[in-house]
Amino acid sequence: MNAQTEHLLQEGPAGPLEVALDRAPDARGVMVIAHPHPLHGGTLSNKVVQTLARASVLAGWTAVRFNFRGVGRSGGAYDEGRGELDDLLAVVGAQAPDGPLCLAGFSFGAFVTTHAVQRLHTSRDLQRLVLVGTAASRFAVADVPEELRPRCLVIHGEQDDTVPLESVMVWARPQVLPVLVIPTVGHFFHGQLPLLRDVVHRHLRA
Repeated sequence: MNAQTEHLLQEGPAGPLEVALDRAPDARGVMVIAHPHPLHGGTLSNKVVQTLARASVLAGWTAVRFNFRGVGRSGGAYDEGRGELDDLLAVVGAQAPDGPLCLAGFSFGAFVTTHAVQRLHTSRDLQRLVLVGTAASRFAVADVPEELRPRCLVIHGEQDDTVPLESVMVWARPQVLPVLVIPTVGHFFHGQLPLLRDVVHRHLRA
């Protein structure tokens, strides 16, 4: 993301996991960000993922991005979300073992993040949750625990042709979980990444 980004390999459940850290001065905590589908070009360098990292650092949270198994320098192979959940939990355990925590994900990464929330919400201080382009039409996205819904930001593009907006509404409706819809925007937020950054930044600062 910038010259100050730290790159490292940490131990993961299926081999090494490639991690990128962008530290915020006097950080309030850590935000761990999950990338899109590993078999469709998703990596920690995805532009939406980098935008989430920028918003995190601007809001005073150290941003941790990582490559799921089988991507970049991470070992292992794609596991349909099961192993990827283990990867995310391993990154949280190594890079944010205690203290305030935010979780964020884009597309497939948002799906995996919801399941990580289910695992962590009773044992960790989860301050904020950010789900962008949540892949509700393609995967079994977990519900957001009721106590975390006021701290959850769900963002979706009105014209997303990868994950139709209605599929996210079908998931969110029973939870009465608000969805912030960006007009005219597609799945990858082309032309509106600064807006995405600003919206997420406000949420993290609130």
